[in-house]
Amino acid sequence: MRRWIGFEHGVNLGGWLSQCDYSKERLEHFIVEEDIKRISDWPVDHVRLPIDYNVLQDQDGTFIESGFEYVRKAIHWCRKYGLNIILDLHKTAGYSFDQGEKEAGFFDNSKFYSLWEEMAKRYAKYGDHVAFELLNEVTDKNTMDRWNQISQECIRRIRRIAPTTKILIGGYWNNCVLAVRSLAAPADENIVYNFHCYEPLIFTHQGGYWVDGMPEDFRMALHKTVDEIKKLTKKYLPNNEIMLEPVKQEECLFGSSFFDQFFADALAVAEERNVPLYCGEYGVINLASTEDTLQWYQAISEVFDRYHIGRAAWSYKEMDFGIVDAHMEDVREKVIACL
Repeated sequence: MRRWIGFEHGVNLGGWLSQCDYSKERLEHFIVEEDIKRISDWPVDHVRLPIDYNVLQDQDGTFIESGFEYVRKAIHWCRKYGLNIILDLHKTAGYSFDQGEKEAGFFDNSKFYSLWEEMAKRYAKYGDHVAFELLNEVTDKNTMDRWNQISQECIRRIRRIAPTTKILIGGYWNNCVLAVRSLAAPADENIVYNFHCYEPLIFTHQGGYWVDGMPEDFRMALHKTVDEIKKLTKKYLPNNEIMLEPVKQEECLFGSSFFDQFFADALAVAEERNVPLYCGEYGVINLASTEDTLQWYQAISEVFDRYHIGRAAWSYKEMDFGIVDAHMEDVREKVIACL
């Protein structure tokens, strides 16, 4: 499998230009140059920048110059401190991975193409320093054929402007690793297959108020067998049971072998199609114990390293997963060491 040099170890800048109140205070102060400088001292080579379309584009399609300027500043800060950057369209017109947003109309909306054409015109000039991620997470498996059509058309349009910029594409069930096989064949040699990994979800999202079926007072330790994890998932998150099917060693305690099995099919696809594999999000909610959080990071990072899977942890600060937040103080340096 091909490695994606320059994008192997990273962290997300969640909550800055995405999933926020979009106030001027937030956009100008949540992430500043000093944050990028701090990240540059970590053992990482890039950041992933989630961006919601409404930061860049009004409802009538008019582009918002101040929004594009925030992105430009992020790129320049990263260049100054030796980091690469992925521009992730986290939310697009007519579509959101968050069902509570009640967005609709994406699959018949041309704004997606026009926005990416504009971003390519503005940011492709930065060469290999910048990569484009077409869309954060597709949710419904039944839309996969249509998503493949849309993404391939978007790639064709971007390529007229940015022939060699790396483009990331992910699949259904919120970019789950099981969806990699359903992605369209790579359009060219500069396509990267993208997935997210928060498995086992019953652990990484324990007590998460936004997770359907998850009791807000639910807590669990990680020192469990795969069978025990599956039973808890069946009880509280039955819709997530299918995600654990690739993991067969049920009597084994949780560890790196969990991810060896979980990633196996995606790795096979990436090898067959000669495409780099990248994990755009992974992390543990701030309600888990820090000891267990560190164990989870070490297990998944061991497998990332073994197969040269690039990745970006979720997230640098706040967003219920913040690495620099106070709750991580006793393990922060060890977690940063395995990013």
